[in-house]
Amino acid sequence: MELAQARGRAIAGGMTARRATTRNAIDSFTEIATLRVELKESDPPIWRVVEVPTSITLKVLHDIVQVTMGWLDYHLWEMVIGGETYGLPTDEDWGTAPRKVAEKVRLRDVLVPGTTRIDYTYDFGDNWEHTLIVSDVRTGNPVTPYPRFIAGERDCPPEDCGGIPGFYEMLEARTDPSHPDHADITEWLDGYDPDELDVFPVQVALSRIAARRNAAAKRIIKPSNN
Repeated sequence: MELAQARGRAIAGGMTARRATTRNAIDSFTEIATLRVELKESDPPIWRVVEVPTSITLKVLHDIVQVTMGWLDYHLWEMVIGGETYGLPTDEDWGTAPRKVAEKVRLRDVLVPGTTRIDYTYDFGDNWEHTLIVSDVRTGNPVTPYPRFIAGERDCPPEDCGGIPGFYEMLEARTDPSHPDHADITEWLDGYDPDELDVFPVQVALSRIAARRNAAAKRIIKPSNN
């Protein structure tokens, strides 16, 4: 009898531990934070605010920044957080400095209490530098798909236009009919409006990232119902 009772307690304890582990996994998966992205030296500022899960990897954070800003992910990139550099695996970084692999590190693992700053650089030629501020870590709404676009202003610059200096020089040339490159630049920019932000493609791209996370969430949440 005592042996049977001990076995029963062990089984119950194991079930409780599994439920607790599953609940912790769910809580961790549903935790979100507010992410503000701003293109450095843009004037007026080019910025976005997005709600992001803290369970994403830094590689997925890169994907979110790309689609939220409007970049096309053509070039190399890196993040610097607390003095550590993160990016692509060594065999994919084309000989750049050693770094930690972004797809193996989760956002929640690099966050500090309060506010976390991340320096993100895209395209080492044009050198588009961004400031990422992660704040307000909290439990997300379980029925809301994340990442979710909240706000933003102005379109990001076209790819391969020479970085911040080249971008503003192009805009000035377009407004100056006497500039020797006025016609070529006007044609190349093809109606580009730096003050206009089309949020629809941003929302569509973020919804695709959210859909991949939802599929993973079902695998985590299902065991808790057993």
